[in-house]
Amino acid sequence: MFQAKSIWILFLLGISMAYAQDVQFEVKISKEKIGLNERLRVIFEMNKDGDNFDPPDFANFQVVMGPIHNISQSWVNGKFKYSKAYTYIVSPVKKGKLRIGQASITIDGTLYKTSPKTVEVTAAVSNPSINKTADNVADENIHLVAELSKSKPFLNEGISIVYKLYVSPNVSVSNYEWAESPKYNNFWSQDIPITKIVAKTGTYKGEQYRYVVLKRVVLYPQKTGKLEIEPLLLNVSVDVPTNRRDFFGSRIYTQVIKKVAAGNLIIHSKPLPTEGRPANFSGAVGQFDFEVTASKSALNAGESLQAKVIVSGKGNLKLLDIPKLQLPAALEVYDPEVEQKVATTLSGMQGKVLHNYTVVPAYQGIYPIPKINFNYFDPKSASYKSIASEELIVDVIEGPTNNTQNTNTNTVNKQVVVANNNTFLFNKTSSHWLPVQQNYFFGSKAYYLWLLLPLLAIPIAWIVDRKQKKIAADVTGNKVRKANRLAKKYLSAAKKALDKEDAFYIALEKALHNYLKAKLHIETSDFSKDKIQQLLEDKGVSSDGVVQFLGLLKNCELARYTPATSSAMQSDYNQAVEVIAIIDKHL
Repeated sequence: MFQAKSIWILFLLGISMAYAQDVQFEVKISKEKIGLNERLRVIFEMNKDGDNFDPPDFANFQVVMGPIHNISQSWVNGKFKYSKAYTYIVSPVKKGKLRIGQASITIDGTLYKTSPKTVEVTAAVSNPSINKTADNVADENIHLVAELSKSKPFLNEGISIVYKLYVSPNVSVSNYEWAESPKYNNFWSQDIPITKIVAKTGTYKGEQYRYVVLKRVVLYPQKTGKLEIEPLLLNVSVDVPTNRRDFFGSRIYTQVIKKVAAGNLIIHSKPLPTEGRPANFSGAVGQFDFEVTASKSALNAGESLQAKVIVSGKGNLKLLDIPKLQLPAALEVYDPEVEQKVATTLSGMQGKVLHNYTVVPAYQGIYPIPKINFNYFDPKSASYKSIASEELIVDVIEGPTNNTQNTNTNTVNKQVVVANNNTFLFNKTSSHWLPVQQNYFFGSKAYYLWLLLPLLAIPIAWIVDRKQKKIAADVTGNKVRKANRLAKKYLSAAKKALDKEDAFYIALEKALHNYLKAKLHIETSDFSKDKIQQLLEDKGVSSDGVVQFLGLLKNCELARYTPATSSAMQSDYNQAVEVIAIIDKHL
């Protein structure tokens, strides 16, 4: 009995020790060597929430900004991931090797401490890496990146570019707009639409960031050599925290507009090798399958069949040439119908392209559909490959005979097809006519109805006129109806997304911005909170209306980082309807 209790106690101790080992509390610094006029970012990060955080005294440093408090929560592969950080921006006050002491925090009743850090401070540098201005903080914390799948593709080989905007937890982005989109000269290009902007967590140069995918495009180089892709430019509204706080103790943010670029991309397009290239190469690059099919193997003369030439797989399906179907002269063939079932993803074009031929035999006999060779270049093996279709036999059972032609020949030379009386048996040549019934309008019921219609319109017009005058006299009702129309106009998208948190707050924020643009005639670049407050107060809007409007904008920003309940979303929507009505009354 004693032994069983001991084992159970040891088991519980093992679990608690393993759980304690999962707790991490560490310090990170942006640089280990800085100039005297530079600034240092110090981040205290933990993977579990704690209490009684005690920072070091930062002896020999001056705290320029901080602490900036950030929390990140996510699910990765079914596992919950939590991160909490306190960030300080400090400036050294002297040269030498300066020590950053230990910080401590209590997590689940246990005290954890960070390890001390030593920073080497040299003489002042000409270009300090961290400045005090909000513009420099924004430059340092937002990055637009173009991720290229392959920089050295073959001619007509598919590549992809994904444009991502990385945002540090130290700042937030309230809005962005396209400044300039790249032109993909010498490329066949296709955008892959992004239906929803979703923020994700990731790393940029070893540091934790949030990022969103803004644009995805698939390219096929149409020229060899060095090809340049212009950068993507964005105007981004960045909210940078300051050391000031408002009356309620909330941190005050300053907004700056930054133009960020993804940088020029250089693609080196390689020519396809000449060694081993087939004489009838179609320009196909990728991995493909090829086949020729016929809808019938036996039929009568004058009937029709469908012969399909199909290329399927992954590659430049919309850019290649499909081999033509070669048939004996006794088979009349019409121009093919082209059908494309191609989907474009980040890995390139996938699907199939087919040519559908209508074939009508004129004489009875046995006719072969010869093999067709389809050649393509496989960039994975860097070699040419060839696929041959199977030979098909068409047996024309009944019909006139052609004594001048051997029906078993494999010739593909086109001859004039001699028409016969049975060629168009599949078309209808008889008609069924019905007698025309004579109906006279004069003296009919419709005639008298149209005659009385003007007399009936007089009382209807009188009733409508009275109703319009009554509505015009209802001043209060008109104001209510006008407010409802505005709410429906600007908030319809938000109302439809009440069950989706991210989509709701994005639509709500866009609706509020669009309303201000329409009413105050200001551009997106002027959407700072101070500017909005000043304009609304100048228009005579009540202080309650201004506070409610700015509060809604703040709720939209907070929704990017903290979850919201359905009741909170409904409350924000109702408040938006109310505040639009209040503001519109003054405007």
